[in-house]
Amino acid sequence: MHIGAHVSAAGGLPKAVGRAVDIGAEAMQIFASSPRAWRFKPPEDVLVEKFKEASEEAGMGPTVFHGIYLCSLGSQDEALVERSIESLTNHLQTAERCAALGVIFHPASHRGVGFEAVLDQFVEGVKKVLDAVPGDALLMLENSAGAGDHIGSKFSELGAIIERVGSERLHVCLDTQHAWAAGYELNNAEKLDEMLGEFDKEIGLDRLSAIHANDSMRPLGSAVDRHDNIGEGEIGTAGFELMMSRPAFANVPMYLEVPGFKKDGPDKKNVNLMKKARKTVGASR
Repeated sequence: MHIGAHVSAAGGLPKAVGRAVDIGAEAMQIFASSPRAWRFKPPEDVLVEKFKEASEEAGMGPTVFHGIYLCSLGSQDEALVERSIESLTNHLQTAERCAALGVIFHPASHRGVGFEAVLDQFVEGVKKVLDAVPGDALLMLENSAGAGDHIGSKFSELGAIIERVGSERLHVCLDTQHAWAAGYELNNAEKLDEMLGEFDKEIGLDRLSAIHANDSMRPLGSAVDRHDNIGEGEIGTAGFELMMSRPAFANVPMYLEVPGFKKDGPDKKNVNLMKKARKTVGASR
């Protein structure tokens, strides 16, 4: 189990490796472009090679890219859907070039028309992205917190998309804070096992390829997306120790997306708290 973190790639992809090393991260998540803009500039080949060399030298675990926040494959705006497909394609191509694990993206909203009404269009969008980028890089759906009309707070919705797409390259990133906000009690052994059973039934645990490790500022079932530092939120350090004790999580990389104790993003203290939890679990076996 690699303990990773989201780090900045400002100044070029190779810079991200040094930032990950500085906070003790064993894997990393990065943006390939601004998460709040459509503009995309593919990284130059020389930077891609330097990034791969630096990652190998640092012994860095799996890298994942996070899609931009504007993507919405379930929108009724055809132009927005096309731009979303283009953006995800660009990011997946970059992940493939960088030998990354893949791209994580938010399923976003069905805009009030209902999940079933947008399922066909969503599936076709995902198929276009995967068909455009052959290779090994995965496309990973991220579960949502459940607010408003957002898709994916229910594992059955993610499972329906995966089944319809029919590709071995469509997987899931489980965000712990989003799961908590959606009503999954991750710090309760019985409830956690129930959640894993539901995930396996609806999606398949073999499709769980990444975890966003985030504590929660908001109560269980709040449907509010508010991340907190490890141990400072409602899930608590014991909750992460419990998750780490389950075989389903044993080989899945965990990426911190926390605010940071100095409000500057994932930091060494949060990484060390996760490593301590991992060590505690390992010592108890």
